[in-house]
Amino acid sequence: MAEAAVRYLRSVRTAAPEPVEALPRPELRCVGADERAPLDPGEFRRVLGNFASGVAVVTAPPATAGDPPAGFACQSFTSLSLDPPLVAFMVGRTSTTWPRIARAGVFCVNVLASGQGELCRSFAVSGADKFAGVAYDAAPVSGSPRLTGGVAWIDCAIHAVHPGGDHLIVVGRVNALGAAAGPDGPLLFHRGRFARLTAPQGTG
Repeated sequence: MAEAAVRYLRSVRTAAPEPVEALPRPELRCVGADERAPLDPGEFRRVLGNFASGVAVVTAPPATAGDPPAGFACQSFTSLSLDPPLVAFMVGRTSTTWPRIARAGVFCVNVLASGQGELCRSFAVSGADKFAGVAYDAAPVSGSPRLTGGVAWIDCAIHAVHPGGDHLIVVGRVNALGAAAGPDGPLLFHRGRFARLTAPQGTG
């Protein structure tokens, strides 16, 4: 009976599957003012603050001779693509530092260590000399300031800039990167304050 079943199955020809049509690409457009949900900005910030994020300082070399380097504190940084290697950060449209980074065309993302909260605060202010007393060297490709003591650095060239409401989405192509071998973990931001990773009990 088994041989008969095999002969039967071999004699039955299955129909070739029909090709699957690709779905149409979605139309990209801006959200109209009359389409915005009636959300309270304070409540939006409070709820989204429950998402813990890393903290970084985005730096760039002087765009023209005689200018100081540029830098600002950033918590909206993320990896984007592996091939090609892309990262992204978001910056407010009203930022006075972003135009200087844009003119430079390059930047370095400095991922801060858990003990660098004060360094982050110094780069969050506007109008001051943010690099006063800050130790750094030059990132290998862009020459952007690579801050001492961070847990990682990512050296990039600006790849694209996209609008994102009251922010800009800056995409960078990674040209070089590295991570520290020290014991310090990353600085985190959660519910409006700095935080750090803690090892689970019993893990040592």
